[in-house]
Amino acid sequence: MNITGNTVFIPGATSGIGLGLALRLRARGNTVIVGGRRTALLEQLRTEHAGLGTIAVDTTDPASIAAARDELAQRYPDLDTLITMAGIMEPEDLRDPASLDVAERTVTVNLLGPIRLINAFLPGLAARPAATIMTVTSGLAYVPLPLTPTYNATKAAVHSYTESLRVQLAGTAVQVIELVPPATRTTLMRQEQDEHAMPLDEYLDEVMALLEADPRAEQILVERVKFLRNAVPEGRYRDVLAALSGYRS
Repeated sequence: MNITGNTVFIPGATSGIGLGLALRLRARGNTVIVGGRRTALLEQLRTEHAGLGTIAVDTTDPASIAAARDELAQRYPDLDTLITMAGIMEPEDLRDPASLDVAERTVTVNLLGPIRLINAFLPGLAARPAATIMTVTSGLAYVPLPLTPTYNATKAAVHSYTESLRVQLAGTAVQVIELVPPATRTTLMRQEQDEHAMPLDEYLDEVMALLEADPRAEQILVERVKFLRNAVPEGRYRDVLAALSGYRS
C-alpha cells in the first residue's frame, strides 16, 4: 500500500486507532472517509477536521452497508482502499447465560461486519488499477485474553479469513493487509490510562513508518505486538497465556 494518493474508506473510525489512522492518512495526501452509526458524532468530526469525509453506516446491517457502498460510489468514484476498523471488545463470564448476548453481538460486529463489508466493496475495488483491503485483527488472535473469549475468537477468525482472501486475490490488483494492534490506549476496554497499553500516538507513528517502509507488507506488526504474535513459534505460548489469565478489567 502506498501511503499517499489513495481514496480510503474506514468504517468504525470515529475514535481510537481508526480515527487516528484516518487523520494520519489524510495528512499524507489521501482522501479519507470515516464511517459510523452516530450522525451527530460524524458532524462533529467534519467540523473538527476540515477535509475529512464522513458517511453514516451500521456495519451490523447489510442494507446499511449496501447503501453506504452505493453512496460512496457516487461521491468518491476513485475509492480504492477499504479498512475494516469497526470492532467491540467486552468481558464475558462464560458461566453466566447472559454472556451469550455479548458473544452474539461481538460476532456480528467483529466477524460478520468485515465479511459483509469486503463482500460489498470487493467488486468495485477489483475494478481499480490498484486497490487495498486492510483488515484489523489483534495480538489476541494469537494468544487469547481469557477475559474476552469471543473477542479473541473473532480476531483469530478474521486473521484466518484474511489469509484466505489474500490467496484468492493473488494475481489481482487488490492487496490484502492485516493490521495487528497490541493493547493500545483507547476507550476499548477502558485502556485510555492503562500503563501496560501502548500510547496511541506511538502506535500510529510506528504503523505509518511500517507502511511506508514496506508497501507490499502482508501484516503490520509493531514491536509491542510481537510478544503475542510470535509466542507460538518462539515456544512461549503457555507462559504468555498464563500471564494474560491474570488480567482483570
